Amino acid sequence: MVAKYQLFIDGKWRDSADGGTFEAINPFNQEVWAHIPAATEADVAAATAAARQAFEATWRRTSGLERATLLNRLAALLEENADRISLLETTDNGKVIRETRSQMFFAARVYRFFAGYADKIWGNVIPLDQPDIMDFAVREPYGVVGIITAWNSPIALLANKLPAALAAGNCVVIKPSEHASATTLEFGKLVEQAGFPPGVVNIVTGDARIGRALVAGGGLDKVSFTGSPNAGREIAATAGRNLTPVTLELGGKSPNIVFADADMDKAVVGALAGIFAATGQTCIAGSRLLVQRPVYDRMVTRLAERAQKIVMGDPRNPATEMGTAANEPQFRRILDYIDIARKEGARLVTGGGPARDGDLAKGLFIQPTIFADVDNTMRVAQEEIFGPVLSVIPFDEEAQAVAIGNASPYGLACGVWTRDVSRALRMIRAMRTGVVWVNTYRMVAAQAPFGGVKHSGFGRERGEQGLLEFTTSKNVMIDFSDETRDPFAVKA
Repeated sequence: MVAKYQLFIDGKWRDSADGGTFEAINPFNQEVWAHIPAATEADVAAATAAARQAFEATWRRTSGLERATLLNRLAALLEENADRISLLETTDNGKVIRETRSQMFFAARVYRFFAGYADKIWGNVIPLDQPDIMDFAVREPYGVVGIITAWNSPIALLANKLPAALAAGNCVVIKPSEHASATTLEFGKLVEQAGFPPGVVNIVTGDARIGRALVAGGGLDKVSFTGSPNAGREIAATAGRNLTPVTLELGGKSPNIVFADADMDKAVVGALAGIFAATGQTCIAGSRLLVQRPVYDRMVTRLAERAQKIVMGDPRNPATEMGTAANEPQFRRILDYIDIARKEGARLVTGGGPARDGDLAKGLFIQPTIFADVDNTMRVAQEEIFGPVLSVIPFDEEAQAVAIGNASPYGLACGVWTRDVSRALRMIRAMRTGVVWVNTYRMVAAQAPFGGVKHSGFGRERGEQGLLEFTTSKNVMIDFSDETRDPFAVKA
């Protein structure tokens, strides 16, 4: 049975204004499994107006305790529905069930984390030079926030934004990717069940035109976007015309750096997990593996041996280790980059094409692919592929590793594998990235801020910094002296 979804606007489920829909296609078997509403500009305007009305009428005056109660209730509902929603997300984007299910529970943890902050958004008293003027600053919500998310992890990416926005007192309009919209709409049902007032959370679905309409419409006070750098540039430019502040969480070409003294067993697992665990479809993928020459050949051999054993199959099967490309355009993009790497002279170690054996025949499967002897100037080392393609780059000295690692337009994440504490501390300082992992990779925590520099975006998600992204500061001065301050009076 093909599911049919509706838009969620002002606490009500409804079809798009013109009744339009588009298909959700399962990347494992290429079957249509859901019809998603194709919102119109009128729907976007209605959602934005509903958020504004809810903010002005109720939400901005809702206590932090009440917001916390609703967020905790939402977290519990997400946990209760984790199996069902993770299955739907796997059906929608081909990510393995073992990962989507764990993401549901991590998302619930993030909602609880920000629920704890909802009644603790404190200001601060500021001492001035004048002893009879009291000065203090308070944090206030922006108002109406537009949230635009990508297709690779819809519920997890939403959890990086929505709970912080709501805890801070904002109302939101969410626009998920047209390539994976279903679970965001399913999540809207949990928002409704949790008891959020109508209009506090609104969801519109459609292609990039709907995202442009949302940002360009002038009804937003803040935009938070996750996606590609090209789309981020357009979002920022469009928002800028309305002087709307933005937070951008964009792409990466993250270096995973292995020194000769590293624990090789851990480093091999970390390198594989860094690129293949999510089929490479994650902004933090460790897609550039820098390996010091004394262990280079051994590392490449071990990686190839394990990559060839990765189990591909139905992403809904817990035994499956790597799923599909999420959609046809991404499938073609990954294969194009594999061809580019060959033409550039990179040495193919394993993989290198689509996987079509047996049960994989209909799916958008790509073999785990490793290229060795990659030069950092190659396109395969400089451009984000967003697929299961690993570029292995040799280096000799620490300074060379730093130079290669930083020679990228991106600056999201970095991994460092070494037993030398001093070297680890030097690398942490030297790398121009928003995240550095030492002797681990792809570890996340609700408390830890996340975000990048350079073309990987700006602003932070999760942690206290993630909360502050959704607040603005208001300064207050109170003159409690008993004298009249005449700025035009002539001083003796």
